[in-house]
Amino acid sequence: MSPRQETNEAHAIDTGLVLSAGLLIALGVVMSYSATAPLALDAKIPPLFVDHVTGLALGLAGAWLVARVPVAVLRRAALPAYGVSLVLLAATLAFGVEVNGAQRWLALPGLGFRFQPSELAKCATILAAAAWLARKDARRELSTRRSVETAALAIGPAGLLLLQPDLGNAVVLVALVALMLFVAGTPWPRFVLPGAAGVVLVGVYILNNDYAMRRVTGFLDPFREARGAGWQLVQSYVAFGQGSVFGQGFGNGRQKLAYLPEAHTDFVLSVVAEELGLLGVLVVIGSFAALWLAGTRVARRATDRFEMLLAFGMVSLLTVPAFLNASVVMGLVPTKGLTLPFLSYGRTSLVASCLALGLLLGVARRHPAPRSVPGAALGQEGAWQRAG
Repeated sequence: MSPRQETNEAHAIDTGLVLSAGLLIALGVVMSYSATAPLALDAKIPPLFVDHVTGLALGLAGAWLVARVPVAVLRRAALPAYGVSLVLLAATLAFGVEVNGAQRWLALPGLGFRFQPSELAKCATILAAAAWLARKDARRELSTRRSVETAALAIGPAGLLLLQPDLGNAVVLVALVALMLFVAGTPWPRFVLPGAAGVVLVGVYILNNDYAMRRVTGFLDPFREARGAGWQLVQSYVAFGQGSVFGQGFGNGRQKLAYLPEAHTDFVLSVVAEELGLLGVLVVIGSFAALWLAGTRVARRATDRFEMLLAFGMVSLLTVPAFLNASVVMGLVPTKGLTLPFLSYGRTSLVASCLALGLLLGVARRHPAPRSVPGAALGQEGAWQRAG
C-alpha cells in the first residue's frame, strides 16, 4: 500500500457533519415541542409536534437512502427530478391550497396531507445544476453560454415561485445557483450585470406587490408599523430582550403565547432566544457555521467535479437560508418567509433538509477524510483547484 493510499483510509462517518446536524435536529425536536404546545392546550401531545417528528422520521429515512445511491444514478436522475419539480410547481399554481394569501401547497386527495413543492424544487434545481456544470465540455473555465444555460435552470422555478407569490425562496434559489456557478469557475465580472439587473427586477417586483412592500416598510420602521407590518419583528425584538443571556428557561417563553405570529415556523429562533437566551442562539448559529465548514471540507475532498458541486450546493442549501432566517428575526433584512432548516415546523422543509444532508453525507462516504499523517495535508490537492 502506497503512502498516499494509507492517508486515504476511510473514516466511516464524517464527524463534523454528523455532530453539527445532529445537534440542530435535536434542538429542532425540543423547540418544536415548546413552540407548538400553546397551540394545542387540550392535547397531551401537540398535533403539530407529531407532524414535526413524523416529517423528521421520513426525512432521516430518505437521507439514509440517498446517501447510498450510486453517484452515476444521481447524475442520470438529476434532470428528470428537476423536470418533476417544475411540474409540481406548475400544479401548485393550478390546484394548490391557498394559505394567508399565498398558494404554495399541494394537497394529496383523500390523504389529508399537503406538501410544499418549493422546498423540493430547490433541492432538485441544485442537483440539476451540479450535473449540468459537471458535463465533460464544462471542465475548464465556464463559457458565457454554459453560464447562461445553468442560470436558466434557476429562472424557470424562480418564476413559478414568484407567481405563488414567494419572493424569498425565489431569491434564495437564484442566489444558490449563482454560488455554484462561481465555484464552478465562472469569472466574477460576469455576475455584475446580471446581479444589477436582478436587484432592479426585485425592486420593481416589490413596488408592484403590496405584500412585499408591507414587509419592506415593516422592516425599515417596525415600531411605527408595530400594530401592522412591523408587529412580528417587534415581538421578535421583545423575545430577544426577555431572553437576555441565559434565557427564561425551556417552555417559559411568553411571546409564543399568541404574541409572536408563526413562532413555530419562520420565527422559531426568537423562541430559542427567549427561552435559551443568547447562549442558545449562539449554539444554533455556531452549529450552522460548523455544518458549513464540514460541508465545504467534504466538497474540497471530492475528486469528482459533479460530487464537489453537489456537496457545495447542498451545504449551501442548508446554511444560506439559515443565516438569512437569523438575519430576519434579528431585523437585519426584511421578512422573507424562510424556514430555519431542521428547527422550523414544516414536514416538507424537514424532508428536503434531510435529503440535502443525505446527499452531502453520500459525498462524504465516497470521499472520506484522510487519516492524520504528518505532512499529508501539504500534498493533498482538492477539487477546488481541479475544478478549473
